[in-house]
Amino acid sequence: MSEPARALLEAVRVTKSFGNVRALAGPSVALHAGELVGLVGPDGAGKTSLIRALMGLMSVDSGTVSIDGVPWERAGRTARETLGYMPQQYSLYADLSVDENLTFFGQLFGLSRAAFEQRRARLLGMTRLEDARTRPAGALSGGMYKKLAIACALLHSPRALVLDEPTNGVDPVSRRELWSLLYEFVDDGVGILVATSYMDEAARCSRLLLLSQGSVLAEGTPSSLVAGLEEPVIELAPGTSPKFVAELETNPAVLAVAPAGDGVRVVLRKERAAEVMSALAAAGVGSRPARPGLEDLFLARMQSRPAEGPS
Repeated sequence: MSEPARALLEAVRVTKSFGNVRALAGPSVALHAGELVGLVGPDGAGKTSLIRALMGLMSVDSGTVSIDGVPWERAGRTARETLGYMPQQYSLYADLSVDENLTFFGQLFGLSRAAFEQRRARLLGMTRLEDARTRPAGALSGGMYKKLAIACALLHSPRALVLDEPTNGVDPVSRRELWSLLYEFVDDGVGILVATSYMDEAARCSRLLLLSQGSVLAEGTPSSLVAGLEEPVIELAPGTSPKFVAELETNPAVLAVAPAGDGVRVVLRKERAAEVMSALAAAGVGSRPARPGLEDLFLARMQSRPAEGPS
């Protein structure tokens, strides 16, 4: 039997605390070639901290981080050649044109002229920025700016690309275009790790880690995670009294309540679902079973985990 492929980027049971605040509480993650792994969670879940640890930008208190099987402290050139990184606040040079920004990063990566021109042409084509080559980066739309940032991170042809919430502040059309671009790179064999707070983006990943308080709540493919949700999900009829909805939010038999269009979705504790359904019937509130989604799963896992204090 053949051995599993070596991870391009891997963290194993990493921990990190800042004073009394625990940023990472032992999560593990591995990224392989040709897969798109999502880190999903609310603000403060530990997504950026885990990414910074993976990129060698932050030391960890315990656990290990490796690049292509080499520990970070010995990775050196391996890390530089293997990894591409786009932080949450990516700073291009606003006064430089698209072409000039690419040229700068090409020189930073030490690319030969021939290699740079070949890769620049390909990336400009993939990002559809050919017609904006002379435009200053500061004059680009949010979506075009992010595409240029990704192109700069990929100039040296890394095998792994790490993106920290790349679509924040980007309009829906540009978000869709950015994700189409990521799929193209995955098809080329690039491993991509992306942090996101959007559940529709999480559903596009080949594998997910749901993070909260620096820990992994669940891991797997989007479909397997949703299929594993045993808690019933219902949708209340439109026009349900806001007062009744507020009461449901404090009901210990309810895990999560969230708006959904003109209705309300409710995730119930499996063992107490009948109790809630009886209360709905007594109040004359209509409801129907709903197909669970990633948001339902995440809200349920968030509410069902024990509360933790500072550590």
